[in-house]
Amino acid sequence: MNKTSRLLSLAIALSSLITGCSDEAQNKAELGKYAAVQAEKTKHQAMPAEETEHPSGEMQHSMPMSSGSVETHQSGMDEIGRRADDLPAPLNRTQPQLVSVDLYTDERVAEMMPGVTYEYWTYNGKVPGPFIRARVGDQVEIHLNHGKPGAAGEAHSEHTSTQHAAAGHSAHSIDLHAVVGPGGGAPLMQVEQGEEKSFRFKAAHPGIYVYHCASPHVPTHIANGMYGMILVEPEQGLAKVDREFYVMQGDFYTGGKYGDKGLQAFSKEKMLAEKPEYFLFNGRVNSLRGDRALKAKVGEKIRLFVGVGSHVASNFHIIGAIFDSLYPEGAIMNPPLKNVQTTVIAPGSAVMIEFTAEVPGKYLLVDHSLPRAIDKGALAELVIEGAAQPELYQQASRNNVAR
Repeated sequence: MNKTSRLLSLAIALSSLITGCSDEAQNKAELGKYAAVQAEKTKHQAMPAEETEHPSGEMQHSMPMSSGSVETHQSGMDEIGRRADDLPAPLNRTQPQLVSVDLYTDERVAEMMPGVTYEYWTYNGKVPGPFIRARVGDQVEIHLNHGKPGAAGEAHSEHTSTQHAAAGHSAHSIDLHAVVGPGGGAPLMQVEQGEEKSFRFKAAHPGIYVYHCASPHVPTHIANGMYGMILVEPEQGLAKVDREFYVMQGDFYTGGKYGDKGLQAFSKEKMLAEKPEYFLFNGRVNSLRGDRALKAKVGEKIRLFVGVGSHVASNFHIIGAIFDSLYPEGAIMNPPLKNVQTTVIAPGSAVMIEFTAEVPGKYLLVDHSLPRAIDKGALAELVIEGAAQPELYQQASRNNVAR
């Protein structure tokens, strides 16, 4: 069988598996062809061995960004998962200002786990999207491009309008839960292929909020990875901590079962039945483990911003840790709950957690609906280095005396 025949067969097979936002047969066929081209490009197209983190494209304003290097997860395949330490530093100012945020949408095939690929829909090429940080009283200006600026010649720019429509992403947008106004800004920000739009809002309510795409079919855009978080700090700022981390859980709906190899199609049927195959922290299996684990030292105060981007609530827990302070529902101005073991995070919501690491070792971040962690991917690591306080945690020995 020649290459053309193989591509045609793959297109027909994929068109029978992938469901777009339209029920028209022609659109399904176009989506199948599009997926086949993507798979072929992923297999044959040479990609740079290293990827930079879009230092000027993600958020181009006065907020300093973390400078950690980006690791390529697989040779020839872009890393999809955002590192947990990739968020701006706490604000150190007392006056409001204009915060300008540059975002672009990007549909990219990336590795969900070894041997398993998926076409994610993203803000700025990562899941979750960039962490946006502002202060009460700031004017926040959002710029959104449909497609990566200056990406001429890349796969996204080669898609036709028909292919975009067939795949269900002819338009993208952003709905920020921090915005007071119809649609959270989404009605003003429906951008089609090649378009760029902007809007401005006043950050009036302190809290930790989710943002996501709100273009038809909205659940599909969100399920494919189009979500992130925005923090609005109070006027006086947040209390000083030693480490901050950014974690978002998402549920993903693939045509194949968990671990099935190859390019996995999105299953709208599974999404409508609320039966995800994957529950993932920051975009992929093991995105926050190994050399990408959260890291801190004994005695350091840690702050976690944890949210749920997609459709299933999380039962967030850290095995071996107790939350000193929990701010549920993003309500960072309310008195915190103290000494909490596990918290439920609703879809489209977020929490702020603070605690001090007192004992060294490796801690597991999980969804405590444990099959999701053990069998479906909702597992991350927090590595604490240093010396323990013996009175807090030590191995006890006991001699049995014969009687």
